[in-house]
Amino acid sequence: MARFARSEAPVAVLGETGTGKEVVARMLHANSPRASGPFVPVNVAALPAELLESELFGHGKGAFTGATQHRRGLFEAASKGTLFLDEVAELPLPLQAKLLRALQDGEIRRVGENQAFETDVRIVCATHRDLLQRVRGGAFREDLYYRLKVLSVQVPPLRERRDDILPLARRMLGEERTRAHGFTDAAQTVLLRHPWPGNVRELQNAVKHGAALATGAWIDAEDLPEELLTPPPPPRAPLALRSLAEVEREHILRVLDACGGSQAEAARVLGVGRNTLWRKLREYSAS
Repeated sequence: MARFARSEAPVAVLGETGTGKEVVARMLHANSPRASGPFVPVNVAALPAELLESELFGHGKGAFTGATQHRRGLFEAASKGTLFLDEVAELPLPLQAKLLRALQDGEIRRVGENQAFETDVRIVCATHRDLLQRVRGGAFREDLYYRLKVLSVQVPPLRERRDDILPLARRMLGEERTRAHGFTDAAQTVLLRHPWPGNVRELQNAVKHGAALATGAWIDAEDLPEELLTPPPPPRAPLALRSLAEVEREHILRVLDACGGSQAEAARVLGVGRNTLWRKLREYSAS
């Protein structure tokens, strides 16, 4: 699969879904000696398992029905550059074995061909799953886990890195075909206030929405999606945990007070006998 220099060991990028793992991968590529080479991203989870091997490693002519000519895979397409495998935890076990062999041997073999050959590519992998937990569950190879986890980068969710919101939004806006080239103060306030449960993907959609509706050089708050304009509800206070006896005592005393101190009336409302109520009140007095 690859001939790796010591400084170009595989990188594992970890984080929640949509946290901007590809942004981090692109930044790693752009600041590496391979910056002049291609950056080839692929979402492993988005491809059917039966097509994934051919997509990654390529195939030879006649390898399967419809393979009328040889086709190079993404490993070859990323030669002299970086191959970004997003959601690598979803890679089927048989392909995990082939990826491991490629990493260890430094060469790949197209589907339907016997001849292996080298390709010079750096691997960056990403996942939002707990890979070690998947190893323990048998869904991910332990040897591949340690082969990939030479260098790991943890990417927190967007809500935990508020300083990244506006720079990311400006970069995303620069990629849109729009006259707008910035955000008003009101729009920036909205962007910073939102909790971004959908992480970077939600931010990207919000920027696209604003770019589509903006009529001038600036995206205003009213150009952003409606769900961003409604302030999020205040966080709920943590529920105080109490024993059943404490809850019962509070309720009995509240009913007794509402009944003007009449034990007979309170017993009727509570649906208990007067002796039962009297005994409980006596216990409360003793304590």
